[in-house]
Amino acid sequence: MRIPEGYRSKQVEDRRGEAPAGGGRGLSGGGVNLLGFLFRRFGIAGVLVGGAFLYFTGGLDLGGGTDTSSRGRSGAAPQTSTQVAEKDPMVDLVSFVFDDAQSTWRELFARDSKQYSLAKLAIFREATESGCGEGQAAMGPFYCPADNYVYIDLSFYQDLRQRLGAPGDFAQAYVIAHEVGHHVQHLLGSDQRVQRAPRSQQEGEGGLSVRLELQADCFAGIWAHGTERRDLLEAGDVEEALNAASKIGDDALQRQASGRVRPESFTHGTSAQRRRWFQRGLTTGQPSACDTFASSSL
Repeated sequence: MRIPEGYRSKQVEDRRGEAPAGGGRGLSGGGVNLLGFLFRRFGIAGVLVGGAFLYFTGGLDLGGGTDTSSRGRSGAAPQTSTQVAEKDPMVDLVSFVFDDAQSTWRELFARDSKQYSLAKLAIFREATESGCGEGQAAMGPFYCPADNYVYIDLSFYQDLRQRLGAPGDFAQAYVIAHEVGHHVQHLLGSDQRVQRAPRSQQEGEGGLSVRLELQADCFAGIWAHGTERRDLLEAGDVEEALNAASKIGDDALQRQASGRVRPESFTHGTSAQRRRWFQRGLTTGQPSACDTFASSSL
C-alpha cells in the first residue's frame, strides 16, 4: 500500500510511554469483564483462545466507566501524534489509514446531508484506560463507543502475521478500517439498536452481533474501494485483506483453538461471510449495499 512516509495524524495519541493501566499486572476492570464475556459466549475454549484470536476486530463494551468526558488514564500524560518517534512505519500506516478512512466517511455522510464526527485512535502498550474500562493487548484492537476511540497495541500486528498467517500492510489497514466502521455504526445508531435487542436475537450464527460485525467488514471494504481510485493500492493488497478476513472468521478461529466449531457461539461470522461482505463493500463502494440486517442470507 502506498502511504506518505512519516505521516502523522492529529487524531492519533501515542500512549506507549505511559505506565500500563493497573500497573500492567494481572487482570482488573475491563480485563476481568473481558474474560467473563469470553466465557459466557464461548465457554472455556473462548477463554483459552483469548481476545487476540476472537475479538481483535470487535467493538467490545468492556463494562467500564460511562463518563465519556474523562477516561481516567494512569501514568504520564498521553503523547500527541507529533511526539511519536520520527521513523516508525507502523505508526505511519495506522495514522494514514485512520485519517483516510474517516475522510471517506465524512464525504459519504456529507453526500447524505449528515454530519460526521471524528473518532480518535490511541496507540498503547500492554494496557490502557478507555471509556469502556481497561483495554489490554490480549484483546486486540477495539472500538469504544463511550469515548469514540479506537485502541490498538501495535504488537497485535505481529500476532496477525505470525499466529494467524495474515501478513501484509493492507491486512493491517483492513483492521483499522473495520474499527472505523464500528464508529460509523455508532454514529448511525446501529450498535445501540443491537444492544437494546433481546439477547436471543443478538447471539448465534445469524444473530445481530454477527450482522453488526459483517457490516463493519463491508464498511471496511467501502474504504478499500476508494484506495484504488486514489492510486494507493499495490499488487496483492486486496488479497492480503481477503486473506485476513478468512483467517479471523469464527469457524477458523474456533477450529484452531479447540478443533470444534460452535455456530451458536458465533459473534463475527464465518471466514466465507467475512470475505463476502468485505468484498461487497470493496466492489460497490455503497453503504446501501452493506445492510446485513436486512439480508436473508449472510
